[in-house]
Amino acid sequence: MKFTRNDAANQRIERITNHHAIVGIDIAKDIHAAQITDFRGRTLTPRHVSFTNTKTGFEKLLTWIQAVGDKHGKTSFLVGMEPTGHYWHNLADWLLEQGLEVVLVNPVTTHRNKENRDNSPSKNDPKDALVIADVVSRGYYTDYSPQEPVFDQIKAVMSAREYWSGQSTSLGNRIVRWIDLYFPEFRHVFPEWDGVRALATLKAFALPAELRKLNAEEVVEGWRSQGMRRVAGVSGKAKAVELLAAAARSIGKSNTNDAARQDILRLLHVYEETQLILTKMKQELETLLEQVPFVQQLYSLRGLGTITIASLLGCAGDLRHYAHGRQLLRRAGLNLAERTSGKHKGQIKLSKRGSSMLRKYLYLGVLGLVRQHPDFKYWHTRNQAKGMSRMYSIFKLMGKLARIIIGMIQRGETYQSQMPQAVAA
Repeated sequence: MKFTRNDAANQRIERITNHHAIVGIDIAKDIHAAQITDFRGRTLTPRHVSFTNTKTGFEKLLTWIQAVGDKHGKTSFLVGMEPTGHYWHNLADWLLEQGLEVVLVNPVTTHRNKENRDNSPSKNDPKDALVIADVVSRGYYTDYSPQEPVFDQIKAVMSAREYWSGQSTSLGNRIVRWIDLYFPEFRHVFPEWDGVRALATLKAFALPAELRKLNAEEVVEGWRSQGMRRVAGVSGKAKAVELLAAAARSIGKSNTNDAARQDILRLLHVYEETQLILTKMKQELETLLEQVPFVQQLYSLRGLGTITIASLLGCAGDLRHYAHGRQLLRRAGLNLAERTSGKHKGQIKLSKRGSSMLRKYLYLGVLGLVRQHPDFKYWHTRNQAKGMSRMYSIFKLMGKLARIIIGMIQRGETYQSQMPQAVAA
């Protein structure tokens, strides 16, 4: 379809002919509901059909669709559904395998059109199914086209990684809370609690009461017992002395030492297991990215790391299907939205109607590029010199990054700086 929005909407409507039957499906966890209409929105059956989220249920739906189509002389079928949670994937894929066209409807569109037929705010599964069929007949849908397996695998790994990354952050916060309660001076000795020496300290003797019984040599030996190497140098001994001094003046809670000791050991164990999982996931992503033909073009933008690139491909899919960077921005919900009425002009905001993960990693990707890539560093400095705030400049560069990425993929080129070497340096 054409990229111009009006043309694309018209083409979606013109695609539906009087030979089409439109099936709207309200997705649920166990039992789905379906309703069927013609291309003008007239219902073709007196009541809906309910079917289970099993193969038997899917076959019941297909038999019902074919029977209604035969009765009313419909030879083509367009099946619309909301992408509700993860429950819709199996049904959509199965329908595609049966040769039916599947399209997706934004839940917001369904919600805002539910009163069209009965002027009532009531909501139920059969009504939702009929509303979905209605909005499909007016062209308010997007095609469902499964990605190549490698992109689905990248998406699955990135989705799992987001969970484990959240777990890692949560565990880190719990460990910081523990330190604040039982050994608040620890952070003055080790500003970064997750450093190698800091973790060794927490595992060997986390409580001030334990450290007060030791001398510097015993502290160094404790670090060595945790697998640290080269711990007895001048800096190591100085750090041990500093740690002992902090323990001597600690104001940490001391009436639950046994429970606190077990708590920190559990937290550290789970935290380190989580870090291992994240490391393995990054290796999996690197292996998967090697199967993507254009990945080296993305790596040519120095500052875009494995995780950022994997999130782009996992959330946006095959970038070769995009015609312009604006499409990628819209996919991330970074397109602009404005409300105006008469003389009133509302504030322009981001729509945020898109993938929050893609939006997050585009933002993090630009932050990395501003730090590491000469061109982005120069553009960011120039934007701020023009009076833009730091955040405004970052969001402006997110749009530039999207256009650069799609442009590179469309032309099959790696990134080449257009700025003079003196400026880029």
